[in-house]
Amino acid sequence: MCGIAGIVTKATASIHEQLLQAEAIQRHRGPDGQGIGVYRLGECTVGFAHQRLSILDRSELGAQPFVYQRKKGVLIYNGEVYNYKEIRRELHEQGCQFISDSDTEVVLTALHHWGIEAALPRFNGMWAFAWLDLDNRKLHLSRDRFGVKPLYYAEVGGELLFASEIKTILKLANRTFALNHAAIGAYIQQSLLCATEDTFYQEIRKVPPRHTLSLDLASGSLDMKLQPYWQFPQLQTNEAKTEKQLIEQVQELFADAVRLRLRSDVPVGVLLSGGLDSSSIAAVMNTFTKGEDNLHILSAVSHDTRFDESPHIDMMSRHLQQPVHKVMLQFEAKQAFDYLHNVTWYNDEPIGSFSTVAHYLLMQHAKELGITVILSGQGADELLCGYRKYVGFYLQALMHQGKYREAQQVLVAFWRQKTILHQFSYSEAKRYLPSFFKAKEADIAGEALQSYRPVQLGLEKGMTVAERQLLDITRFSVPVLTHYEDRMSMAWSREVRLPFLDYRLIEMLLPLPPHFKLRDGWTKYLLRKAMEPLLPAQIAWRKDKQGFVNPQSEWLKHELRDEVLRYFSPDSLIFTHGLIHRQNLLAKYEQYCRQPVGKGTIWFKDIFNPLALEIWLRQSYR
Repeated sequence: MCGIAGIVTKATASIHEQLLQAEAIQRHRGPDGQGIGVYRLGECTVGFAHQRLSILDRSELGAQPFVYQRKKGVLIYNGEVYNYKEIRRELHEQGCQFISDSDTEVVLTALHHWGIEAALPRFNGMWAFAWLDLDNRKLHLSRDRFGVKPLYYAEVGGELLFASEIKTILKLANRTFALNHAAIGAYIQQSLLCATEDTFYQEIRKVPPRHTLSLDLASGSLDMKLQPYWQFPQLQTNEAKTEKQLIEQVQELFADAVRLRLRSDVPVGVLLSGGLDSSSIAAVMNTFTKGEDNLHILSAVSHDTRFDESPHIDMMSRHLQQPVHKVMLQFEAKQAFDYLHNVTWYNDEPIGSFSTVAHYLLMQHAKELGITVILSGQGADELLCGYRKYVGFYLQALMHQGKYREAQQVLVAFWRQKTILHQFSYSEAKRYLPSFFKAKEADIAGEALQSYRPVQLGLEKGMTVAERQLLDITRFSVPVLTHYEDRMSMAWSREVRLPFLDYRLIEMLLPLPPHFKLRDGWTKYLLRKAMEPLLPAQIAWRKDKQGFVNPQSEWLKHELRDEVLRYFSPDSLIFTHGLIHRQNLLAKYEQYCRQPVGKGTIWFKDIFNPLALEIWLRQSYR
């Protein structure tokens, strides 16, 4: 886990100072060591800057930029390839030699030995890297299958700039960029973040997940070729395995996904919310670390009993016979806005909720405890239909197919089980509903956002549940979750690993028919069955859906109200830039404040997002 940045230029002036600036602004990503390399290839100069967080082989042998044998190539790399030991063994059998115990050297050796097209599909991990192939005079920028690790780029003044964070691109470019009204419109109108490869700046983009962006330096131009190296599995499947066989396969694959992510030369922990996903990770970790007293559990808790997860967290603590490090999520109104400003700077773009602050505080606590690597449950809900909306999508899909009786049986099962349906919230669900179900609301979009055309977030006619899951994995959900977890963890130089985004689990579970995920009134049915032997029944068959919760909706109505109104003053940037219609926003906010807890048509994000956008603009456009 590190930070990377680079420049490709034809200019003859030194770029060393620019690389030092890039290294300084990203140093929170890698405080254990910094490295700079400048390489001349014909007309082009390529500069690399690396910030190292030492996880595997913490010696100087793992320092970067890492130069391949006889100076055939150079790599700067952010992330971990968890199966590096298996790949190293295979390379060694084919005659390759190694000087370190780092996965960096394994990645670089694999790229040179097999070529990028053959090497990347072998990697099981998360990464963003820049590989300078000196033999063939090519630069390759690559990102992992699900975009867990970030990599941005921009063409500015005939130069290619790339980095782990947007703020680094801004520093390298030494200029401002125009606002991307399409990205802002998606955020304000539909609460979408990271839904495309665009950013909130018009000219700064992301290297897409599952792709390599290649530049032929011998050509003398900045023409880049984008090439995928992995595809999602076919979603139409005639699954012939029995439920028992599938449960055993989930148990085996999930355990191995966790096992690989425990590889570390520094302490490893887990984020525990008390729900099924994080508890499953903690339970499997405990089977591998039992008797070693090194299962470090981190949890967010609250004094507000309506949002506190302590009973379930304590239940897991007793079950695992392991202590829990708890972080109390409570602060004064002024502190709340200090945190919002701070996390926005690290996040590079407006944040989605106070959950980002919660993760920031958890990562701070992890650093204080000396826990460098933390496992998290992101991806499970998208992969196993854990969100409430999937029940609705399943019912829609059945009715589109004319399976009305089956749809009725599913609905009755969830109603009798008193699981998801009893937590239905119109304000959250409205963005997925057909237009004729939606209550009329004031449009808060300003003149600059009027051209934005909403995308379809619900289940389109003819779409399967698996196809809608895929949209969440690629566009609507996983990208923003991995974005803020990466930024908040790296703010404190911590590494987050995600077992549920092991590509083998994706290939196995995503194509399965929905009745393996939504059955008998339960979401994530197959995972519950698979984890049942390792968990208390109250956790394996927990009925309510929570996650890392906090009383953010009530904070906006009460404790933070006066400060929110100050941020919505007439001279605020969201209004002066024409992004938000002030009177409509104030009217919506007043309506929101009158809503009872958990009731009403106004979602907290309808208010929070304009607030978060204003905070971001004050940092970026003052």
